Amino acid sequence: MGMLHDGHLSLIRLAAQQPSSIFVSIYANPSQLTVQEGKHSYPSTLDSDLALLVALNERLRSNGSGTVRAVFAPTDQEMYPFSPPDDIPHGLGSFVNILPITSILEGAGRPSHFIGVATVCLKLFNAVNPDKVYFGEKDYQQTVLIKRLVQDFLLDIEVVIGDTIREADGMALSSRNVFLGTRRRAVATVLISALNAARNAYEGGIVERDELLSLCKQEVEEEQVKQGRLLEAQRVDLKIIYFELADQGSMTPIGTVDAGRGAVICGAIQFLPLEVLAYGEDGGRQD
Repeated sequence: MGMLHDGHLSLIRLAAQQPSSIFVSIYANPSQLTVQEGKHSYPSTLDSDLALLVALNERLRSNGSGTVRAVFAPTDQEMYPFSPPDDIPHGLGSFVNILPITSILEGAGRPSHFIGVATVCLKLFNAVNPDKVYFGEKDYQQTVLIKRLVQDFLLDIEVVIGDTIREADGMALSSRNVFLGTRRRAVATVLISALNAARNAYEGGIVERDELLSLCKQEVEEEQVKQGRLLEAQRVDLKIIYFELADQGSMTPIGTVDAGRGAVICGAIQFLPLEVLAYGEDGGRQD
């Protein structure tokens, strides 16, 4: 999607551990964005992205590692030659829908998102014909989707998942973090706090869904109470979209963690527009 950061670069470093030719795709895919998001919300950063890749390539080359041989940065017309790329809600065009993954959890609130992801990835895979593809664990449901895409369409591709790269306070690196602004970004660590509360409980022997998710929700609710005590020019309004305990391979909800199989807890929190912006404050996006 562009706006490269160290999370993206970590995937390139992972690929470079083998003496291989690395192709990097940079494309803000409009079919996976909601109407509110829109492609306009992803400013073109191709020049700065390429500068980052050039600098990284120099370091990789000096280490004798694999290197970036090409960057694939197609246009909308090249990726969607016969129909507008935002036609998913209207049922027009050719799209890939992998049920139930595309319709649950993150897909429930953004019904065209994963359809757009699956579609554009299949197009990118066909264009480049890679031996391996690299995705970050941060977008866990997306990694499950891509694995199913490769399996269902009999693609001769190995899917490699890289670790989530986090900032010092635990926040996962994401191009979208800048949309939060300063005040909401400071509160956004409540999500990792909620997930850590469930992980700590599991390590302490709790395996039931309701107990684990209750701990996640409790962390957020405590933050909501804390924010509610602040003045309008200081507080952040947030709400829980979902927390769910899911099977690692299918993303379908489960009731108990099987220690032999494992599980994943997924969550989403919405940060609402700030009620009052302080003078000179970076408020991020307010829509």
